[in-house]
Amino acid sequence: MKPKIWLSSPHMSGNEQTYIKEAFDTNWVAPLGPNVNGFEKDLESYLKEDRHVAALASGTSALHLSLILLGVTNGDEVICQSKTFSASANPIVYQGATPVFIDSEAETWNICPTQLEIAIKDRISKGKKPKAVIAVHLYGMPYKVEEVNDVAKKYEIPVIEDSAESLGSHYRNQKCGTFGDISILSFNGNKIITTSGGGAMVTRSEDHKKQAVFLATQARDNAPHYQHSQIGYNYRMSNIVAGIGRGQMSILDSHVEKRRSNHELYFNSFKNIDQITFLSEPEGHFSNRWLSCILLDSLETREGLRLALEKENIESRPLWKPMHQQPIFRNSPNYLNGVSDELFDRGLCLPSGSNLSKEELDRVISAINMYFAVC
Repeated sequence: MKPKIWLSSPHMSGNEQTYIKEAFDTNWVAPLGPNVNGFEKDLESYLKEDRHVAALASGTSALHLSLILLGVTNGDEVICQSKTFSASANPIVYQGATPVFIDSEAETWNICPTQLEIAIKDRISKGKKPKAVIAVHLYGMPYKVEEVNDVAKKYEIPVIEDSAESLGSHYRNQKCGTFGDISILSFNGNKIITTSGGGAMVTRSEDHKKQAVFLATQARDNAPHYQHSQIGYNYRMSNIVAGIGRGQMSILDSHVEKRRSNHELYFNSFKNIDQITFLSEPEGHFSNRWLSCILLDSLETREGLRLALEKENIESRPLWKPMHQQPIFRNSPNYLNGVSDELFDRGLCLPSGSNLSKEELDRVISAINMYFAVC
């Protein structure tokens, strides 16, 4: 069998071992330490905009703590982009709140500003003003930041910016991860940079960061004994994991450049195939192209191509199944226009890793060209 080509595998810089060794040599094998502090500073320097970063165990934990800091509790409603991974929505339920799902617009595949305002007005009319909006930069493409944030601001609803897939992307030359009242990042194994598992909260205030770190370390009160006045969580990033992150930061920009190069290669290779279209960058948007995604002309073509690639031991994946289609969320309120359903039916993610070799990319391109030559 031919070697496996993965969708998006980890890509090490070689610098990670230096920080990990230092952690072992100094016995900083704990959820605090120099690497944690250093990784936070590295991210703050990269993002700019006077933001404060708390390194956490995952992007999901960052979202959960964000909801807590914004006062979301049992019985509340939180608006969430429907076209996303379930981790964007699950923390809403952790808090006993109800997710309200909003469909996408076709230009960026992200939360639709028009549907967002319709939903907010309707929820307010029902006596349920949403406590927050979770907007996602899907596959690294920035959402319509000004339009979405303006709607949220109009109704005085805070925005949680889910930048799990968009580190290295920017909108009008401002980095993604800095547009929300609170923003989150992910460093899961398949992301643009990885710490194997991990995430971060990005805040506008140092006080919010301090609150997040307090909650993430079991909410231990300042006392000589273990005392707890509120519920806490084991959500802090370890010094070992943060060392991987510090090494990864040194090659973040080159990873973005390589993924964008992969996308450009696919675009040029398939631009004459009528059944394939690509997501373009609207004016002011710069995507890290975390995953290169295509739209096929039908569900049948998408599945045929996916299975043809699978036969060649090449991993591909349909676009995220919308949250409003998920069995667990079947009774949640939703405001739909059909865009995310169509994207799910016709969309496919292609191998996109920054460590793909020329030979591997050639294999993917050849397999796709062969499929359309014979179908």
